[in-house]
Amino acid sequence: MRIITRPPGGARDASVEALVAPFRQLEADGFPSGWTGNHLNHDAMTVCALAGQATGTLELGTAVVPTYPRHPMVMAQQALTTNMACGGRFTLGLGLSHKFIVEGWQGLRWATPVRHLREYLQVLNALLDSELVNHDGEEYRVHLNNAPFTQLDVPGGGRPQVLIAALGPGMLKVAGELSDGTSMFWCGPNYIERTAVPAITKAADAAGRPAPRIVAGIPLSVTADEEAARAACARVWEVYGRIYSYRKVIEAEGASGVADMAIVGDEASVRAQLKRLAEIGVTDYNGAILPVPEDPDAPRRTYEFLKDVNANGV
Repeated sequence: MRIITRPPGGARDASVEALVAPFRQLEADGFPSGWTGNHLNHDAMTVCALAGQATGTLELGTAVVPTYPRHPMVMAQQALTTNMACGGRFTLGLGLSHKFIVEGWQGLRWATPVRHLREYLQVLNALLDSELVNHDGEEYRVHLNNAPFTQLDVPGGGRPQVLIAALGPGMLKVAGELSDGTSMFWCGPNYIERTAVPAITKAADAAGRPAPRIVAGIPLSVTADEEAARAACARVWEVYGRIYSYRKVIEAEGASGVADMAIVGDEASVRAQLKRLAEIGVTDYNGAILPVPEDPDAPRRTYEFLKDVNANGV
């Protein structure tokens, strides 16, 4: 199981160096992969492209870029360009986002998210592979690569891996059929073992695709103050408990909220929890380091622990 994380701290100044320094540090510390989110700050693919110029071996990925605001052609063009800038080390993590964002913030239509994702990937995959596209669906009507002036051509931009933020069974099925795997956040081990891994693996097998990559993102902290760590988790991440798709997986996990699902405790306890993830089929652990105000050294201790796990295994 590969370890994905980010060094604690980091500068907040508005400079390219501040953006790329954490990725350079990850590479120096021996991590194979560094990912960035796409929120209301810097564009994630642009950050990866910049980090690609500052690193030489590190995989760079997004977790995740929303599909709805970006036409598949635009997404393909930027992903191919980013992969070129990263020297072929870019992985495109995609997700739908959420209804309250797509409709409420962006004024776009959210009615058939699973169908939207299926058609989106059908068009995107063809464009990433430089194939002819004549897609007349219910979500998209796209005609590209048919003739001069309709050809998407990004020199040096090889095809990146594509992972989907898939939570429910319908999304997992589409991800298994049409992508390289899934990048999940706040999905606990029970849900991963009983629902996510079987659903996406079955779909990939049926489609004749390789075994899917399964990235699990669960915040963690190596600390003796487990109660304080869970309280900090509840403060930082409690919004996820109010989002419908996350509520469903939290309920399926048998947890009352995200604080119950955080990976916290002493080193032996955290190691055992990571070992279970590896045993149930998680290929990559995306560890968001959880600050604990009552234990200010916890982020550094947790990062050093993840360095050891990355180097020596769980």
